[in-house]
Amino acid sequence: MDLTEFNEIRPYNDEELPQIFEELIADPAFQKAATGAIPNVPFELLAQKMRTCKTKLDFQKAFCYGILWKIAEEHTNGLTLDHNALPNKKKAYTYISNHRDIILDSGFLSILLVDQGMDTVEIAIGDNLLIYPWIKKLVRVNKSFIVQRALTMRMSRYMHYTIAEKNQSIWIAQREGRAKDSNDRTQDSVLKMLAMGGEGDLIDRLKEMNIAPLAISYEYDPCDFLKAREFQLKRDIEGYKKTTQDDLINMQTGLFGYKGKVHFQVASCINDELEQIDRSLPKPELFAAISACIDQRIYRNYRMYPGNYVAYDWLNGTTEFTGIYSQEEKQQFVGYIEQQLGKIEIPNKDEAFLREKLLLMYANPLINHLAACR
Repeated sequence: MDLTEFNEIRPYNDEELPQIFEELIADPAFQKAATGAIPNVPFELLAQKMRTCKTKLDFQKAFCYGILWKIAEEHTNGLTLDHNALPNKKKAYTYISNHRDIILDSGFLSILLVDQGMDTVEIAIGDNLLIYPWIKKLVRVNKSFIVQRALTMRMSRYMHYTIAEKNQSIWIAQREGRAKDSNDRTQDSVLKMLAMGGEGDLIDRLKEMNIAPLAISYEYDPCDFLKAREFQLKRDIEGYKKTTQDDLINMQTGLFGYKGKVHFQVASCINDELEQIDRSLPKPELFAAISACIDQRIYRNYRMYPGNYVAYDWLNGTTEFTGIYSQEEKQQFVGYIEQQLGKIEIPNKDEAFLREKLLLMYANPLINHLAACR
């Protein structure tokens, strides 16, 4: 295999790090970002510490691990992982998850895995997020590989190589971008990309990837009001599209907004179910069946919070779940929704529409969870 074909998309090799560190250290934009992320520490000391890192994992443990746990301590009410469905901690898996936060979904997963004595994951990241040269370098130091839509075959081969040859686990979102209404669905296009590389038929190729669905449950989504705002702008303005500035605001809000409890629940690998699928089905039906399998395992493994039940009852005008949440929990969630609604600044603000969108974000995981558990 000619590994040079992966050069523009893969994470840096460890022997490339000294040169990349020097390029980052010399970049004024990186200097500013680094001192902002780690205040009260002179940049010279950060640069010195970077130069001592011999591997990508060294860098993650020296910098990313501490920063991410600090975010968890300051902006969540607890961060947990249940990995018991995959007892073999030495095996490489492709974690396919629902997508709540641009940075933290994969970041939190990696620090939680480290605390369980496991390796961090390589991260699939869209090239649309790499808006500055220093960001592209930094994410590749942080074990990310670049998702370029023009290079799907190459990326698929890279992912198969990473699982089979490097024995390195991968994280990838189940869809391009986040589900704005939390109605999580695995896109067939993600599975089609995974099935391009490897050997054998479609099922064999997907089995090579050791796909493990991962359910990520945030009690509160700090970007919920931004998503609701976007729903109204798309409704009211033909051809509305977010700007680069909007993306930066989303990233910042996601990182430093309050998330309540955050839980990662790993489901068992889908290889057993792939074995049962009729391989003679037309490809569209095969992909639909595999997507449904991943979705069901994610839905069943969501962690539900009082707000999910309150949102369902409020949205539907029912009292179906009043036995599950207290009056105090209801008032707390109602107050939270009204507070988020108050953050939305928009011409012709449609409060009823925006409130419904906010409630849907919290009700949809419960609706899907109930349907999957029947």
